[in-house]
Amino acid sequence: MRRKQVVTLTILAVVIVIAYFGVATIKSYLKTIEANLEQLTTTPISDVDMSQVADGVYTGSYHAFPMTAEVRVTVKDHRISGIELAKHINGRGSQAEAITGRVVEAQTLTVDAVSGATYSSMVILRAIENALNSATEQR
Repeated sequence: MRRKQVVTLTILAVVIVIAYFGVATIKSYLKTIEANLEQLTTTPISDVDMSQVADGVYTGSYHAFPMTAEVRVTVKDHRISGIELAKHINGRGSQAEAITGRVVEAQTLTVDAVSGATYSSMVILRAIENALNSATEQR
């Protein structure tokens, strides 16, 4: 009987230790996500001088865990003629994909985020910004 109690207490101690470290890991994970999302929304997106962008197709990506976007931006006559969303891992923010049309229509990155999909919208805008910035760096 004594041996059974020792085994039970040992198992209980192991479960408590695992639970404690599991909760700490989850809290750390959530803090990282919160920091990524905070940075995503507080760092302004810069508009790119399209007069400096040559015709071509430029790729860009951005990752703010848990979201990722990869885009191909087509530029013709110093205007954004199309944006293809090559990859968009978004959780529940798939409606943000409409932002590519807003950017093409407005010819600027300073468009409003899609309501209900702010973070995913920002990730897509940052991917577009990175694509266009890579175009100006190639000059």
